[in-house]
Amino acid sequence: QVQLVESGGGLVQAGGSLRLSCTASERLYSSYIMGWYRQAPGKEREFVAAIRQGTGREYYADSVKGRFTISRDRTENTSYLQMNSLRPEDTAVYYCTGGSSYPPQTTWGQGTQVTVYS
Repeated sequence: QVQLVESGGGLVQAGGSLRLSCTASERLYSSYIMGWYRQAPGKEREFVAAIRQGTGREYYADSVKGRFTISRDRTENTSYLQMNSLRPEDTAVYYCTGGSSYPPQTTWGQGTQVTVYS
């Protein structure tokens, strides 16, 4: 069973940037998809972005398009979420996810807090 561990959350002023990382416990096959979800206080968990390990195809929620970029380093079994132009409404716990189908929801990391203040 693959395990996913996130890092990189923190506190940032609106307009700033953060980069989240997610490292898998084992080598990922080409059809594997890694993704990110987030959950803000009092709200449902929502999809943020995903990337296919093999092709590198990216997927984004409309709310983050043009501001967030997902990438992966297959040699390190790691995906990254570069978050720019952060807004207070981006404040949430961000979860790394993985799976063999889109959107990836089979495996979840423990979550990392991102707080954006104005």
